[in-house]
Amino acid sequence: MKKFDKDRLILGLAGPALALVVAFALTTLVLLASGRNPFEPYRLMFEQASYSDIQVLIINQAGTYYLAALAVAVGFRMNLFNIGVDGQYRLAAMMAALVGASVDLPGPLQIVLIVVVAMLVGAFWAGIAGFLKTTRGVSEVVATIMLNSIATSLIAWLILPKNFGEQAAGSNNLTTGDIPESGWFPGLSLSPEAGEIYGFTFVAAGCGLVYWFVLNRTRFGFDLRATGASESAAQASGVDAKKMVLTSMLISGAVAGLAGMPTLLGDTHTYSLDFPTGIGFTGITIALLGRNNPLGIALSALLIAFLDKASSSLDQFGYEKEIATIMQGLIVISVVVSYELVRRYGTRRQQQKVGEELAAGHALTTEKEAAL
Repeated sequence: MKKFDKDRLILGLAGPALALVVAFALTTLVLLASGRNPFEPYRLMFEQASYSDIQVLIINQAGTYYLAALAVAVGFRMNLFNIGVDGQYRLAAMMAALVGASVDLPGPLQIVLIVVVAMLVGAFWAGIAGFLKTTRGVSEVVATIMLNSIATSLIAWLILPKNFGEQAAGSNNLTTGDIPESGWFPGLSLSPEAGEIYGFTFVAAGCGLVYWFVLNRTRFGFDLRATGASESAAQASGVDAKKMVLTSMLISGAVAGLAGMPTLLGDTHTYSLDFPTGIGFTGITIALLGRNNPLGIALSALLIAFLDKASSSLDQFGYEKEIATIMQGLIVISVVVSYELVRRYGTRRQQQKVGEELAAGHALTTEKEAAL
């Protein structure tokens, strides 16, 4: 049985905890500097979160964030920075909506088709960056940033009425057309006041379990983590590092494609110009805060979703709702700084323990020699 490492657990929790404390403290200082009550916004947000309809909104948003963060985390575990999750997610949602609106298959088949199309499109778009990295040495950061911009332009062109889009009479909004009801993913209805939890939110939770199992209980997961830790060492042990890079990018893109499914299949049933954006970048924050751990990512997704949804009514009480955005930005900065501080402390602590063990061993040897 694997020995429980208390120090490792404490250090693992210290990073996120320190980041959150610093972020909340800095946000409080910003409110104080602006002459506002530094604690009232928090009280208002918690009050909003006590309403059942806001709680459902938080859970639904967290499901989307969770999938986006898992996509980022897959790359992180391979030491890859897939900053293109947002472009992969939007292009996948758009193409899936377009295909879904064009065909009308029996219930489950329609949903499966839409989901498969989303995963394939996301994997293809991320695979371009993976291919460029493995064949030409192009940084995945640069490639995915460029692909984000290309995806935005491609979507804008595809959704034009003269191409594949539709424009309702008297509306300036462009859509891909409505997906037939057979392609709607059933949700969990709580009450008329609370609304419905997207059914795909539960699929997102299942993806987290798959992520954990694959990374920690399979040979592929071991090879992925080994390559991420040291590409040269992985190659020396027989792992094809370039193949792992490309495979990881494909998987990351496929999961990114799923990030749009809760909203597409559970709410809008079409892709339009006002489809949510920025999900991929929020996923980076959540993956960092959750330390690429599926449980940590889930808690982080709920936190960020809480900040998003509970802050929406702050302006009614004289506070700008952008306070939550400021807090999210501070969380990102705090995460980077706190993790580095914890890492340095952990390194010193480990060196100290090794020194103590060596000293104890030397003392024991000396005692034995004296006894002889």
